[in-house]
Amino acid sequence: MAIARALIARGDVHLIRLDPTLGSEIRKTRPCLVISPNELNQHLRTVIVAPMTTGGHAYPWRIACRFQHRSGFVALDQLRTVDSARPVKRLGRLSIGTTTEALETLQEMFAE
Repeated sequence: MAIARALIARGDVHLIRLDPTLGSEIRKTRPCLVISPNELNQHLRTVIVAPMTTGGHAYPWRIACRFQHRSGFVALDQLRTVDSARPVKRLGRLSIGTTTEALETLQEMFAE
């Protein structure tokens, strides 16, 4: 069952089915931070997300975070645009500071 688009907001964390995947893409159903702006989320059938992981290394493009009493990273190097049918359920929100850090890091990553 898909989550209504109006309920998907930037900064939210949703459990999202990422499979099927290929190669080194992050797999399985996992929490993902919604990156896309609310205006896009309300009008499109897709949403841009960054998977969250409790493993891996602390790279500059992986933002350290704490969510639901677990430490991990937002994997900005694994951005995905997913159909609005992939989110399973809303899990909560990341702090404003962590979301802002993720967005600022993306600006740096894509700047020339």
